[in-house]
Amino acid sequence: MSLRFLSAGESHGPALCVILEGFPAGVKIDPAFIAAEMKRRQVGFGAGPRMKLENDRARILSGVMAGVSTGAPISILVENENHAKWKGKEIAAFSTPRPGHADLTGAVKYGYSDLRPALERASARETAARTAVGALCKSLLAHFDIQIGGYVRSIAEVEARVEGIGLTERLRIAESNDLRCPDALAVEQMRARIRQGMEERDTLGGTFEVVALGVPVGLGSFSQWDKRLEARLGAALLSIPAIKGVEIGPAFTNSRLPGTLAHDAIQLNGEALQRPTNRAGGIEGGISNGQPILLRAAMKPIASTLTPQQTVDLASGLPAATVYERSDFCPVPRAVVVAEAMTAFVLAEALLEKLGGDSLAEMLPRFKALPGANLHDLHIRADKNIYWPEDEESV
Repeated sequence: MSLRFLSAGESHGPALCVILEGFPAGVKIDPAFIAAEMKRRQVGFGAGPRMKLENDRARILSGVMAGVSTGAPISILVENENHAKWKGKEIAAFSTPRPGHADLTGAVKYGYSDLRPALERASARETAARTAVGALCKSLLAHFDIQIGGYVRSIAEVEARVEGIGLTERLRIAESNDLRCPDALAVEQMRARIRQGMEERDTLGGTFEVVALGVPVGLGSFSQWDKRLEARLGAALLSIPAIKGVEIGPAFTNSRLPGTLAHDAIQLNGEALQRPTNRAGGIEGGISNGQPILLRAAMKPIASTLTPQQTVDLASGLPAATVYERSDFCPVPRAVVVAEAMTAFVLAEALLEKLGGDSLAEMLPRFKALPGANLHDLHIRADKNIYWPEDEESV
């Protein structure tokens, strides 16, 4: 079974909509959980004024009956409450592209005479639809005891110290503050840094980490480039607006180490094959290895700044300054929720590929029967083999 979704809608249009296809039947859908996830995306220190204008609600229009998924496509509508202020209003042409945004590239690609169609669709507002999809995927993964969460690791130059804090504890602490950061000292420093950015009429970026716990061995594949799990997760996170870099585990630190120090030793504990470290970030050779999946993403400062930037007025052909479009000062804490949603989608898709089946009832016993990294699940022999006989004929 293949899982996929398509979203549609503009930032200031009537609504966002999304269709999730391939979601199995029999999964209980809790509206309160979806509402909580939608709310999480809207809160975070550094959020812009629009988050006070919208009260995002994910309205399920199909694919769920009596609170349970049916296996049919699930369609979701998220209305833009702010649309009422735009409906029927004459809007001045937007002709000064912002550096770092899709304004100029979109106009070149699609031949727009006004930059607004590009900024309307490229806007991070679209991630509200992804969050709704992620909530459904988290609900599915929960039946297999797979948990996904995230936390902020840095804002601008302020770094959180998380060493010594367990992964589950990091996730718990992160949800207790508006920076989504598990380091109490860093929280105050980050808040002060964001206030400084606001006073300077600028925007700030940072890094965050997403963790997936309970992922079984065997999701993904090395058979083709687009089946590799890290490639799929990387693409999913990079598809989020303003995300410009992703690493799996401590990838950049590993790049500075010799091979004997960059990998995870394999040890035997009874019949279980275990690793004392997780430098691979839970994925080896494109396949999950049973350890926590650790992802880190870098988010650039967003392009819409109160302080004008140098650009060109495309209507007049003269040098100009950018025009401010309402936006966050620092969206990193909110981006964590979107990254969780995209991670949940990719892992749900990979799990469905591994298990098959059209319903949760089919998937659960297959999940219990999955082999693990244990000697009794492996059938490795010491025999010699001839894989390519000499008399083999070309086909």
